[in-house]
Amino acid sequence: MSESDPFDDIVAAETDRDPDLAAIEAGSRTLRTQGGRAQADVPARPADPEADKALREVEAELAGRWGETKLEPSVTRIAALVDVLGEPQRAYPSIHITGTNGKTSTARMIEALFGAFELRTGRYTSPHVQSITERISLDGAPISAERFVETYRDIEPYIEMVDAQQEYRLSFFEVLTGMAYAAFADAPVDVAVVEVGMGGSWDATNVIDGDVAVVTPIDLDHTDRLGGTHTEIATEKAGIIKRGATVIMAQQPVDAAQVLLKKAVEADATVAREGLEFGVVARQVALGGQLLTLRGLGGEYPEIYLPLHGAHQAHNAAVALAAVEAFFGVGAERARTLDLDTVRKAFAAVSSPGRLEVVRRSPTVVLDAAHNPAGARAAAEAVTEAFDFSRLIGVVGVSGDKDVRGLLEAFEPIFAEVVVTQNSSHRAMDADELAALAVEVFGEERVQVEPRLPDALEAAITLAEEEGEFAGGGVLVTGSVITVGEARLLLGRG
Repeated sequence: MSESDPFDDIVAAETDRDPDLAAIEAGSRTLRTQGGRAQADVPARPADPEADKALREVEAELAGRWGETKLEPSVTRIAALVDVLGEPQRAYPSIHITGTNGKTSTARMIEALFGAFELRTGRYTSPHVQSITERISLDGAPISAERFVETYRDIEPYIEMVDAQQEYRLSFFEVLTGMAYAAFADAPVDVAVVEVGMGGSWDATNVIDGDVAVVTPIDLDHTDRLGGTHTEIATEKAGIIKRGATVIMAQQPVDAAQVLLKKAVEADATVAREGLEFGVVARQVALGGQLLTLRGLGGEYPEIYLPLHGAHQAHNAAVALAAVEAFFGVGAERARTLDLDTVRKAFAAVSSPGRLEVVRRSPTVVLDAAHNPAGARAAAEAVTEAFDFSRLIGVVGVSGDKDVRGLLEAFEPIFAEVVVTQNSSHRAMDADELAALAVEVFGEERVQVEPRLPDALEAAITLAEEEGEFAGGGVLVTGSVITVGEARLLLGRG
């Protein structure tokens, strides 16, 4: 890298919002018309009654297993399953993604980039927004209900075999992981993009040896299972770093970065760090998203239109680009960038349902699956930057095992009022209990309680409409992926 390289300024990545956005908006419209294959939206229930019945039967069988919140820290059972399946996860190279926030969006961007370069992809992410079939995608689209059922029934005898041999039956997440690896091998895919469920070392996905290990920003979440400090959490997540891999590391707290770098040295892995080897050079708000200049491992990529809001998504894009470059050997065997037009087309086609997703206008209703304080802070900053709401009403439904006060405090500056509610999950915090916390943060006059989500949405929309048709009131539904998924259905998306 030459001394004149402007990338020295990368740490101060973001530019301020340009007061005159006309040129940027025109550019974003042009780039969107040149976009690549659009990513599939969230699937609805199968239209065929028989297919729907078969899927419900499989969903019921999976629901009868240990849920995703009940864990036994071991990969013994999943290792036994993939062993009897013939190690399907060895049939293709993979990119493995861990971190606290941004994993799914980053996975979808990586998938879009590979698709644009005509590689057949498999993507495994969690949790789902509306349909369980979202978790396993082929070529950018969730597998069909029929294929989901077929995959489960194909490996069911092997699941039962492992269940009989183990102290505990395979969990819900372990079975789904086995299904994903089997579906990818059967396709077959050229590359798998795999998001951990939780942690890293003992996560069920960690029977793969990812050629590229991606670590999105680490923060405090799932502290009862992963530890209460950045160091403890990073130690667990570093478990996905395998010998000889390339590690793509988003900007991290110093103590987390130290753990990750130490693990990389022990594994003889190559490390690329956001803010040093790659990153966001510049970003400007554009119509429906943002216009970016990214610095990759091989050079600069200007005028990248990303149809997602927020600085956090720009950083996710930089991480995704570096991961794909590393997979293709850019920065190691190759010193030049990937084809710029192909990269532009890929990013222009990216979607991430439930991540600052606009699902209604007049008033505008936005969904965001932020469920911890770090995610809430990122969402609050992005909403402030991307939307010009004169009055924003929050609809918040959370899980009881989260840092709920921290989440509410992150949203307090941007919510004029908040309607607290609860989703249908057994993990949901009781609406009255949530209201008591909300009153402490917002004050009693700014909190409304509606235990039923449909009533909460109606109340929030009514409050937003009090501003008048052209006054710019809006609603942000947040607090949980489950809350967002149920709101999405209620608002007619899916």
